[in-house]
Amino acid sequence: MGRTLRIHRFLERSEANGPGVRFVVWTQGCSLGCPGCFNAQTHSIKGGQVVPVAELSRRIGRVDGIEGVSVLGGEPLQQRLAVMELLTLIRAETPLSIILWSGFTLEEISRMPEAERLFGLIDVLIAGRYEHEKRLARGLRGSTNKTVTFFSGRYTRADIDSVPECEIIFTEDGEVLVTGIDPIISTSE
Repeated sequence: MGRTLRIHRFLERSEANGPGVRFVVWTQGCSLGCPGCFNAQTHSIKGGQVVPVAELSRRIGRVDGIEGVSVLGGEPLQQRLAVMELLTLIRAETPLSIILWSGFTLEEISRMPEAERLFGLIDVLIAGRYEHEKRLARGLRGSTNKTVTFFSGRYTRADIDSVPECEIIFTEDGEVLVTGIDPIISTSE
């Protein structure tokens, strides 16, 4: 324990990144480079900020009225030990649900040494590389090849399908943030 995580940003409240109101963490760094990726600004491993995992977990735990945490990228599993430490802390300290997006396929993730432990920490996994020619942009999947795997009984396909495709948020700093699976502008989260 005691790891750090390179993140692009976090958002304390979102309704377009999973069922209910969710705390969203975008990791920084992805070497998969899917053409047409919605989050291309998260690809550089030099961007973002480095935060202690324990500090991020405490921040998540202090947010009232959220149902869960969504972890996206970049590619979260390219920092999987730090991500798993974060998820372990969330599970130990809160009743929050966890949804994880990965560009790796379920089969690739299943071959990772930590796969069984990871699967025990998450409620839903959305997996697979984004394929622009198979664009879907609903049901939390960017393209039709992406899979949705449920590891707990907390959510159903109907819950996932009912999530809005995007949302527009005005931050306290005056920033306009467009987020979700089908952002209306291509440079958004």
